[in-house]
Amino acid sequence: MDILEAIILGIIQGLTEFLPVSSSGHLELAKAILGDTSVPEESLTFTVVLHFATALSTIVIFRKEILEIFKGLLQFKWNDEFKFSLKIIISMIPAVAVGLLFEEELESFFGGKILLVGCMLLLTALLLLLADRAKNTKKEVSFSNAVLIGISQAIAMLPGISRSGATISTSVLLGIDRTRAAKFSFLMVVPLIFGKIGKDVLSGDLSFQSSEMIPIAAGFIAAFLAGLIACKWMISLVKKSKLSYFSIYCAAVGSIAIGYALLN
Repeated sequence: MDILEAIILGIIQGLTEFLPVSSSGHLELAKAILGDTSVPEESLTFTVVLHFATALSTIVIFRKEILEIFKGLLQFKWNDEFKFSLKIIISMIPAVAVGLLFEEELESFFGGKILLVGCMLLLTALLLLLADRAKNTKKEVSFSNAVLIGISQAIAMLPGISRSGATISTSVLLGIDRTRAAKFSFLMVVPLIFGKIGKDVLSGDLSFQSSEMIPIAAGFIAAFLAGLIACKWMISLVKKSKLSYFSIYCAAVGSIAIGYALLN
């Protein structure tokens, strides 16, 4: 992978991490188009690095909210900040469980599984279409909602299912306010990404050759900058109930991916 390819993949990751079109699915499609020959483990490592970049962009965008959460936690009271943090932790449990118990199986889904990506994009399109037709309310995320949203996040670990699309759609279908749904969706993944990075570093799973460092750094920067733009854009789009447009896009890309996989 050269620097230009890494930048292209970084931009794709940064944009699609927040837009409900599946960042992992688009990365796999982009690698197929660019002729990436990485084995699944190497492909997953680069994907994790790009996710780390978008996690940082999430922290930058929601820095005020995150600071308020930490201030509330330091009061050691059953306040709104503590409840929100507990809901975030609860939402993480399904994904953590799946990640730990089925890590090797998940890795095998990455690295050129274009047919799978196409089918999962069609599933994402269906979820977005259903969510777009749901009524908008002012409901907040409850503890039971957090469990269900967490399950949708765990399922979205498959390439082609949009994590933000799945979690936001699940939230909206549960009657949660769209703005709150987007905020919760973006914040709930940050601890998971940092946890994954820490686990891989400690276990030695993330190993880079010196020749890979510059392309990876270029991809990281591109993903971070693109993520800043996409995060703000997505919050605005969710408020305006524009999920149907992404549903059409996912259906189109998914169909093309399936056709490509069947013809090659």
